[in-house]
Amino acid sequence: MSSAVRRIVTGHNDAGQAVIRSDDTVVPELISSGDAAFALLWSTDSLPADNNDETDGRDREVGLTINKGSVIRIVDMLPGGESPMHRTNSIDYGIVLSGQVELELDNGTKTLLSPGEICIQRGTIHLWRTVGDEPCRIVFVLTQATPYYHNGSALQELQP
Repeated sequence: MSSAVRRIVTGHNDAGQAVIRSDDTVVPELISSGDAAFALLWSTDSLPADNNDETDGRDREVGLTINKGSVIRIVDMLPGGESPMHRTNSIDYGIVLSGQVELELDNGTKTLLSPGEICIQRGTIHLWRTVGDEPCRIVFVLTQATPYYHNGSALQELQP
């Protein structure tokens, strides 16, 4: 189903020189809804991130986002796949690698994204839907953000 992603992580040795800490592959795993597969590649538990933290960022417990941190993951949306409407208190950078995906906002606006195109999601309520009969592979980088305030009130997160 989903193909492996090569993940290379750098770090430093005892002399302070750059080294490769890991060079491995990660295979996206099917999520419970059955319409997409996720692979967590890295996370941080702070912003700015701490380059002295030797924790493998893939080993942290994260949801869609991580409080006060960042997440990068591969999402393989299967043909006919559709996420639920959701909103997180984060800035999300979505980079389409293959296939096509439609972004739908809560007001009904729909925008088609193709390979090489990027969406910057700024705490809005939205869903993703694959287009066509090919899977869509997207890289998502999410960093925590303050909630959006409308008329003095914070818009609440809506997570699936």
